Amino acid sequence: MTTGDPSADRLLVQGGRSVRGVVRVPGDKSVSHRALLLAALAEGTSVVHGLSTGQDVAHTRAAMAAMGVRFDGEQITGGDLHEPGQVIDVGNSGTGIRLLAGWCAARPWLTILQGDASIARRPMDRVVEPLTRMGAAIDGRVGGRFPPLVVRGGQLRGIDYELPVASAQVKGAVLLAGVGADGETIVRERAPSRVHTEELLALAGADIEVMPDPDQGGRVVRVRRSRLTPFTLDVPCDPSQAAFWIVAACIAPDSDVTLERVYVGPARAAFLAVLQRMGADIEVTDRGVNTADIRARTSALRATSVGGEEVPGLIDEIPVLAVAAAVAEGTTTFRDAGELRVKESDRVTTTVAMLHALGVSAEPRPDGLAVRGGGAGSLRGGQVDSHGDHRIAMSAAIAALGATGETAIDGWGAVATSYPGFEEELQRCAS
Repeated sequence: MTTGDPSADRLLVQGGRSVRGVVRVPGDKSVSHRALLLAALAEGTSVVHGLSTGQDVAHTRAAMAAMGVRFDGEQITGGDLHEPGQVIDVGNSGTGIRLLAGWCAARPWLTILQGDASIARRPMDRVVEPLTRMGAAIDGRVGGRFPPLVVRGGQLRGIDYELPVASAQVKGAVLLAGVGADGETIVRERAPSRVHTEELLALAGADIEVMPDPDQGGRVVRVRRSRLTPFTLDVPCDPSQAAFWIVAACIAPDSDVTLERVYVGPARAAFLAVLQRMGADIEVTDRGVNTADIRARTSALRATSVGGEEVPGLIDEIPVLAVAAAVAEGTTTFRDAGELRVKESDRVTTTVAMLHALGVSAEPRPDGLAVRGGGAGSLRGGQVDSHGDHRIAMSAAIAALGATGETAIDGWGAVATSYPGFEEELQRCAS
């Protein structure tokens, strides 16, 4: 594997390579964002080990620093907060801007949140609507639907809110606002989504309660105004990043990979179940609360159908699962995944384009895609455009390992937003 001219923003990957050894996966990105936001609200010094090293989390850290949070290595001292003196830039992070909207809604000042060109195209009305109901004044382009967002917060009141679609980002934004609101804030979800906000609010001593919803069959989260206390946290490894290596081990010849301390809690490990029913050779060894070591080896895969309530728990992994589907026997379908259309790119379109570039038959559908697998050895090298989307770029690199010939991936720089060490790890483990 070689890289081209860095100014060309391109990665070249030679195919037919195996992946072996213990892979070092960075700290979970979703947990890292929330740990920073809650440590900022705690009155005292929290200690957080293993934060994600990606640019997305670096932007959230910079936002907290701009509002008075002090950082000293792994120590984070919050409590003495103030209005930022500049516009807050979230870079490419949809999680960052939506969670920050909720966090800032409870602060008695004005905050302006903006991001890159991709963020400017991502819908924000799903968080603006509940936060406005709570009493925040929020404006943005097209009536608050798109960034930049101008948030004037403070004087919030709790609401009883049912999520229209499963979204940990929207749930997190409402709960972060609710911990600073008068009365009780209730969030109801019919389908499960990531529970990191609830877990970390409880860790920080918030007055929070999570229970099943007997009427709707989902979950109800209740939070009340709380004074948060400092905490210590070891951020587990990111399952969404681990998924790339697990698929790599499944599709690349003579491969055997182990990933340690991966988060496998609610709504994060559904991709493992999909791969296992495709015939993947995967072993999961429990390492404690919601963490596990995962070992994967070269496998003969078969097609499956992905949809329904499992989709919110694997939405970010669909591009790389589509790579696994490309070498499976039969046609794999992904449905109920319309959320793919409003990620860093339209991931229905860009995933299909990536697969086409590598010789795979795939077709887009309104709420997903279908991939006609050609079996092991069917991928061929080609030229892929990441469209500025880190998950498309990394999925293409994984597919390239199992392809014949060389693959060129343009827009490789996008990977730095979430996993800046990915290329180095690929060079170390691929042979």
